[in-house]
Amino acid sequence: MTAQADLVEAIRSVPLEQTLLALALLIIASVGASRLGEKMGVPALLLFLVIGMVAGSEGPGGIYFDDPWLAQAMGVTALALILFAGGLDTEWSFVRPCVRPAIALSTLGVLVTALAVGLFAWLALDLSPVEGLLLGSVISSTDAAAVFSVLRARRAALKGKLTPLLELESGTNDPMAVFLTVGFVKLLTRPEASPIGLIPFFILQMAVGGLAGYGLGRLSVVLLHRVKFGYEGLYPVLTLGIVLLTYGATAILGGSGFLAVYVAGMVIGNSEVPPKRNLMRFYDSVAWLMQILMFLTLGLLAFPSKVVAIAGRGLLLAGFLMLVARPVAVFTTLSFFRMSLPEKALVSWVGLRGAVPIVLATLPLLAGIERAQFIFNMVFFVVLTSTLLQGSSVPFVARWLGVAAEEERRRRHPLELVPVEENRTQLCEYSIPTNSPVIGLALEELGLPESTLVVLIHRNNAYLVPTGKTRIEPGDTLLVLGEKERLALVRQRFGNDPG
Repeated sequence: MTAQADLVEAIRSVPLEQTLLALALLIIASVGASRLGEKMGVPALLLFLVIGMVAGSEGPGGIYFDDPWLAQAMGVTALALILFAGGLDTEWSFVRPCVRPAIALSTLGVLVTALAVGLFAWLALDLSPVEGLLLGSVISSTDAAAVFSVLRARRAALKGKLTPLLELESGTNDPMAVFLTVGFVKLLTRPEASPIGLIPFFILQMAVGGLAGYGLGRLSVVLLHRVKFGYEGLYPVLTLGIVLLTYGATAILGGSGFLAVYVAGMVIGNSEVPPKRNLMRFYDSVAWLMQILMFLTLGLLAFPSKVVAIAGRGLLLAGFLMLVARPVAVFTTLSFFRMSLPEKALVSWVGLRGAVPIVLATLPLLAGIERAQFIFNMVFFVVLTSTLLQGSSVPFVARWLGVAAEEERRRRHPLELVPVEENRTQLCEYSIPTNSPVIGLALEELGLPESTLVVLIHRNNAYLVPTGKTRIEPGDTLLVLGEKERLALVRQRFGNDPG
């Protein structure tokens, strides 16, 4: 409490304009670093961490920051918003085929990773068995911010179900890691506690988190349909309150707030809500801002001299995690599912660690565990190594394993239909296959049902406004507005399903 009071006093002693100037420079530097990282093939999140360390007390910036509680609060809030944004941008049809293997990885896979790392830490790092398992638990889950950032980069397109599998795993495996970390912290601070007593805690976390996320997501959809704001800017503000409500209420009920906000985001993102495109743009920006602030804060919290001091043991742990623990967990878990050897190998390599392990590593610090600082420094080193080596090499490894796909980004058309009460119209995309019967026909010759209109055509990476004389070409994507009942006839006419 004294350290927090000293920090508050130190912050108050600095003029507000200087604080704002420093924050502005850090954010601008981070945005510039993201562009540099894209050119160099280095994950932007790693550069955010480095900027935070450079700006910290042992760097040229000289900003003293040593408050694990504040870093944890910042990290939890940022992660909740990042996960909601990830869920909002996740199409259910995109991830549905890989739900079972993703859930298996986010539960059994996390457990196997924690056990393997715990055993290694006990034998090789001079930790007690429970301390080793605590360290394994902290770094057992992949990080949603890191995975979303790497997989949604232009250079990392993957074949088949790999991308949705990895994204869904990273969005749902935090509850297991939190459960294990909290459990082993309790065992270290309360020797009378029983490991068996932790099982109901885990079940409660998963069940309440999933149900609360789905229920509050559905209620949010109803609310967004019924409220009538005169300003579109109020819709993102409302959903921001919904995200914080979902996390806070779920956590108070004993569930996983992280799982709840991710599920709520998926429910809202896969529903027609007004104005959806506005929300998507807003949360895309919010996710980037939260990533920058979170990684800057965690970078400030680290002391480079302490991290460098454990570099040798950190390399051993990082190597074991990347080359042994994660592959064993993945191959064990996915043995129950039909996947090729290259696909399993790629999933093993994309075990990116990021802010989640660092945030979890603050729990032992706050609990006053004896080796907490060592655990934090080891976790920080592992995150740096994982982000640098694994994050930057995903495109190369995917090509080497033969699972890289041609770049195919989900297109966002420049129009949006805002649903209103009793609205019977819908805006759909239809891709024209090479064998479609309408190729070569003008729009006026298509014989489309009444009350349907082709409003835009995407062709050669550009949109054009068609006329009745515009002829259909192979590979065109048509944006069609019409009554829902008649769009099925349009699909049959084009010979393809809506995109």
